[in-house]
This record gives sequence, C-alpha cells and structure tokens, in this order.
Amino acid sequence: MDLRLNGQHALVCGSTQGIGLAAAQELARLGARVTLLARDPNKLGAALSTLDKSAAQEHLVLIADMSDTSALQQAIEKHVKVNGAITILINNTGGPPPGLAHDAPISAFEAAFRLHLLAFQTLMLAIVPGMKATGGGRIINVISTSVKQPLNGLGVSNTIRGAVANWSKTLANELGQFNITVNNVLPGATETERLAQVLSGKAAKTGHTIEEVAQEMKNEVPLRRFAKPEEVANAIAFLASPAAAYINGINLPVDGGRTGSL
Repeated sequence: MDLRLNGQHALVCGSTQGIGLAAAQELARLGARVTLLARDPNKLGAALSTLDKSAAQEHLVLIADMSDTSALQQAIEKHVKVNGAITILINNTGGPPPGLAHDAPISAFEAAFRLHLLAFQTLMLAIVPGMKATGGGRIINVISTSVKQPLNGLGVSNTIRGAVANWSKTLANELGQFNITVNNVLPGATETERLAQVLSGKAAKTGHTIEEVAQEMKNEVPLRRFAKPEEVANAIAFLASPAAAYINGINLPVDGGRTGSL
C-alpha cells in the first residue's frame, strides 16, 4: 500500500493543537512538505519544531485568522504565489460553542458560517487552481459525526457541520474530473481541548464531576474510550495518500462506533 506523500505540499488548518497538530505531524512523517495555519505565531513556532523533516522538506507557517475572510484570502493567495501549489488541503477549525439551536442568536450562526464554510471556500478558491495545474489533489474536511446524527446541545455546530458536509459532497462531484478528491473525516469524542471544555460545561450543568460525565460519554462508545488525536490523524493521512485515490465524496466516522446510523 502506497502511503508516501513525497513531493506533496499540505496545508493544515488549526494545526497548533489537537487533531490539526497530529495530522500535520503524520503528513510530515509520510514525506509531505507541510504548511501550518493558525493565528498564534508562538504556537505555530512550537508546532513547527515537532514536525519530521528531511532534506527535501521545508515546512512553513501561515499566520491567519480564519474568521477574517478578507485577510485570509490575501494571506493564502500570497502564500501560494511565493511557495507554490498546495496539493493537500486539510480544513480544520474549532467548533462553535455548545448550546441549543433555539436559544442561539443570529450572530452565533453568522460567526460559525464565516469561520467554517466561508473560510473553507476561501482556501479552496485559492488552492484548487494549483491542484488542477499539478494534476490533482486532496481536500479533507475535519467536521463531526453530527452530519450523520445531530448531537444534543450542539445546535449551531450541528447546523454548520451539515452545511460543510453538503458543500464537500458538491465539490467532490465537481472536482473529481480533475483528479481532486474531496472527503470528510468525522471525529467522535477525541481527547482535545474542545472535549475538555464540553466535559466541563456538562459537569457544571448537571452537578456531576468531570470524571462522571466523561465515563457516561465513554459508555456510549462501543470501544468504551475516547479517540486519541493521532487516531483521527491516521484517517486523514490515509485519505491524503495515493492509496485512497479512488475514495471520493465520503463521510468517514472515526468515533469508535458511537454513531447510531450507517
């Protein structure tokens, strides 16, 4: 099985922690040149130092705020012009705050739409021409199992994730003719800072301890544990590899079997 990514240039969003960082590390390990995208230059520098590097790899950073569409567009267009085509795009950004859909203000939906769908569209528009010119590419969106089964208490997130999933499927249909595949990875509960926030919030609302809330969530998973970021990164790396060349337009859950639908 060919998993090597030598000669590929990957852009990984939200790559200073959690799933994004683990994905960047795995893509670099497989031979890709990696650009890390995030807002914090100090965290980017620390993440950059963790990437495997051979003589053929020159990893890069791109400082950008994905919620600022205009600035993001300028940043990615300049980066591509200076550093060459990006052939693997990993769209990944933090999820909207928890809460009920019927309580959420319009501003919450607008902010989530801009941070996710508009940011992903902005990056895609700047990157796809280079993919076409080089003969193909991979777009992988890290979203959520909520696109298959909405999650309680994540009203805005459920809504926006569903929009991204349908955007992705549409792109898969449109870009396949150019040897560009578009797929979604759907993490379940994963040991990240966001999960820690969710656990803390549920504990505060229910009066239970964080440990009790965590165990209740684990009991919903057939494997009885949370995912590690590296396990989600492995799925991302596989879809980015030559071995996944004929996989296009799918939602791939990495959730230990928790999702109740096929």
